[in-house]
Amino acid sequence: MSETNTAAEVAAPHRYTAALAADIEARWQDAWDAEGTYEAPNPSGDLAGDPAVAARPKKFIMDMFPYPSGAGLHVGHPLGYIATDVYARHHRMTGHNVLHTLGFDAFGLPAEQYAVQTGTHPRVSTEANIVNMKAQLRRLGLGHDKRRSFETIDPAYYKWTQWIFLQIFNSWYDEDAKKARPISELIEQFESGQREVPGTRAWSELSAAEREDVLGGYRLAYASDAPVNWCPGLGTVLANEEVTADGRSERGNFPVFKSKLRQWNMRITAYADRLLEDLDALDWPEAIKLQQRNWIGRSVGARVDFAVDGRPDEKITVFTTRQDTLFGATYLVVAPEHQLVTEDEAHRSVVPAAWPEGTHQDWTGGHATPAEAVAAYRKEAAAKSDVERQADAKEKTGVFTGVYAVNPANGEKLPVFTADYVLMGYGTGAIMAVPAHDSRDFAFARAFDLPMRCVVQPADDRGTDPSTWADSFDSYDAEIINSAGRGVSLDGLVVTEAKTRMAEWLTEQGIGEATVNFRLRDWLFSRQRYWGEPFPIVYDEQGVAHALPESMLPLELPEVEDYSPRTFEPDDADTRPETPLSRNEEWVNVTLDLGDGPKRYRRETNTMPNWAGSCWYELRYLDPDNDEQLVSPEIEQYWMGPREGQPHGGVDLYVGGAEHAVLHLLYARFWSKILFDLGHISSAEPFHKLYNQGMIQAYVYRDARGIAVPAAEVEEREGAYYYQGEKVSRLLGKMGKSLKNAVTPDEICSEYGADTLRLYEMAMGPLDVSRPWDTRAVVGQYRLLQRLWRNVVDEATGEVTVVDGEADEATLRALHKAIDGVGQDLANLRFNTAIAKITELNNHVTKLSEVPRSVAEAMVLLIAPLAPHIAEELWHRLGRSGSVVHADFPVADPAYLVDEAVTCVVQIKGKVKARLEVPPSISDEELEKAALADPAVVAALGGAGIRKVIVRAPKLVNIVPA
Repeated sequence: MSETNTAAEVAAPHRYTAALAADIEARWQDAWDAEGTYEAPNPSGDLAGDPAVAARPKKFIMDMFPYPSGAGLHVGHPLGYIATDVYARHHRMTGHNVLHTLGFDAFGLPAEQYAVQTGTHPRVSTEANIVNMKAQLRRLGLGHDKRRSFETIDPAYYKWTQWIFLQIFNSWYDEDAKKARPISELIEQFESGQREVPGTRAWSELSAAEREDVLGGYRLAYASDAPVNWCPGLGTVLANEEVTADGRSERGNFPVFKSKLRQWNMRITAYADRLLEDLDALDWPEAIKLQQRNWIGRSVGARVDFAVDGRPDEKITVFTTRQDTLFGATYLVVAPEHQLVTEDEAHRSVVPAAWPEGTHQDWTGGHATPAEAVAAYRKEAAAKSDVERQADAKEKTGVFTGVYAVNPANGEKLPVFTADYVLMGYGTGAIMAVPAHDSRDFAFARAFDLPMRCVVQPADDRGTDPSTWADSFDSYDAEIINSAGRGVSLDGLVVTEAKTRMAEWLTEQGIGEATVNFRLRDWLFSRQRYWGEPFPIVYDEQGVAHALPESMLPLELPEVEDYSPRTFEPDDADTRPETPLSRNEEWVNVTLDLGDGPKRYRRETNTMPNWAGSCWYELRYLDPDNDEQLVSPEIEQYWMGPREGQPHGGVDLYVGGAEHAVLHLLYARFWSKILFDLGHISSAEPFHKLYNQGMIQAYVYRDARGIAVPAAEVEEREGAYYYQGEKVSRLLGKMGKSLKNAVTPDEICSEYGADTLRLYEMAMGPLDVSRPWDTRAVVGQYRLLQRLWRNVVDEATGEVTVVDGEADEATLRALHKAIDGVGQDLANLRFNTAIAKITELNNHVTKLSEVPRSVAEAMVLLIAPLAPHIAEELWHRLGRSGSVVHADFPVADPAYLVDEAVTCVVQIKGKVKARLEVPPSISDEELEKAALADPAVVAALGGAGIRKVIVRAPKLVNIVPA
């Protein structure tokens, strides 16, 4: 401590300093906890006996689930938490019953990887991280209802995650009713004959295993053999969303390959239309809605069946959005995972033993047989991501399968290729190629010397011979040509008319129909991991899956000696997963009585993905201690039920990063709709209003080797940056431990106090915009709080200095304008401008010789949502009882919001000639008369006539001389 600081503290022992802030903040945090200040009453029990509370409007405010990292928080992490806290505090002060709390999403890969490296049980490290994170968050003064907090790793929580899985497993989607229904109702339909059983046999004739196979085609949670993203380096399969654009794992950056494995899936595709339609009623950023719409990818087109030449019982079905161009198809392409070319002998159907006579040598890839060519190509394609496979700029690759298909429109034989630009994840995994009118097909046809046929009249002068074109001609409003045969003609029709006519013809012929397709694929729900929720599923000796009864929940995660799945060489695509749970034989093989006597079963040894626990956590906040049901209907209806402006219900405000646009948000919406359909909740959507906060960035400094150096030790000299005497580069980027630029909230709280940190993060800029962190700028908000303190407290004596007199006119106007502006800003998440208005008011008050008590109290209430500790302290020093947290937010007097006079600019030929002080309510006619009478205007006109006067009362008059 310097001698100057020591002298200042002696002269002003009651000055607002970091030490005083620390004392105030700790005392009030303890008091808030002891008094349950932030506890939100529910409509049953708490609320039932208090009509005054029950009559208050409610507000449910949420942050996206934090994951308790071992690295702890840096100052970028609390941005959203502080924002929702300010918003929640403002709503408490405006008469709302506010539910605001925070739990922890604690299953997942980081803890498991740490366990593999150190041998520490994931629960031990995770719980230690939670304790540390709770302490850091508490220091910020966040007003959470701590009774409602939980961790997803608590068996009392994941009991209900498993219960929800069973509801999904025991449900099917009724396309007629457009909703999920219990699987028992589907079984009744099969038994009664109301619904035809797939195949030729009656339900009563099927074995238990056969019945389960049928039901698996309907269940909303089902196991199937399907192409998956296999990551040998992690030893697990990944959802599409967990694979990066360059075909590597989001975690660990390992190569990912396409492989066929039996895995659990969620039939999210059944809800594709509803997931799209209900977006319109949500108050979400349009960018996020667009991402979800694109991910769901609804396309209207037609299904077309192509017969396989020489195999009358075989067909290749394609989905196309351009059935109007069927006459222009000159070849077909199937994905490398398509059953036509799969290595699975049970599905392989038509790949011939030898190349057909006349096969073009460039079509074979240099292989002796179609089987060799296809096998080699499939292996090559498995190492590429979907994004890589679809990149327009890449060279088009593929091989001829040796198979020909028959175009149903004209009877032509079309060669069938397999190529990686076609994906199994879209449509049927097979396309009809119309190279004259599709750029990717055009590039492929050029590469393989395939024919092209123009069937859509070009709008330019390129002519109708595609061999002379530089690229395809794509149009949706041109005229169809060269399209007649086999009883149908599209010639002369425009595209939209031709699409309708061709769909009708396909239906008439029984070889296709108009249909809707989605890019969305079913959600892969299995992980070959230890640290996740166990599936409440067991298998009998025939391999039939059975759901555990609710009485056996939770199925707790057992102890294992080795936490790691078996991993393999990252490039070894031919490996298969081995899970940690499969090694615990005592847990895996069990004798259970599931209602028909004790039998031996084998448990599912995959675990649920880390997304499972966050698909429904908003519901647990409502009723966290309920062990009898997912959530009380009355409580759920109160907090999340539909209401005016929120037709699907949901959380009133949900704040988090835009990076969760598809994964978490789409999955949570899907689970909510199932629970809604089954009658468990009244809200068909989990989150009504979504707000994406920006990112706090920091400068990254790198030495000549490109290695990050400690940002805190970098010196700036004459516009350059140096670390230990060596020049380094500077680039704005993320904040993080690995980049050596992280600043912890603990550091800032120790130096300035938590209220200063809160104010600085909210004042940095608009909440939804990323902004750079600058520790040197924090002091500005620290000084604001010091000035506020001095306006109320004498720094020498500690006595309150306010007076009981009335404020003058100017102060009242400044005060009520601030009340009006700050209130609107806080309600609309404009925290930076709210702080600017408080600062302006505080500066005005600082100039007064005496501060009226009414003004001081109003200022404390204005800043309370943003800086709650100092506000609580000053509120009580001003003699107020009760917590400032629940005090009424000030209400502006409209009489003081109107300026006594405004300045009107008078222009002649666009140049300012006079400024008039006029009443805000002045009319256009009165303002024009006053402007023309002003001596400066009269002199400027010099007797010239006036052609036109433009008046914009009360601020502008523009005179145009004759």
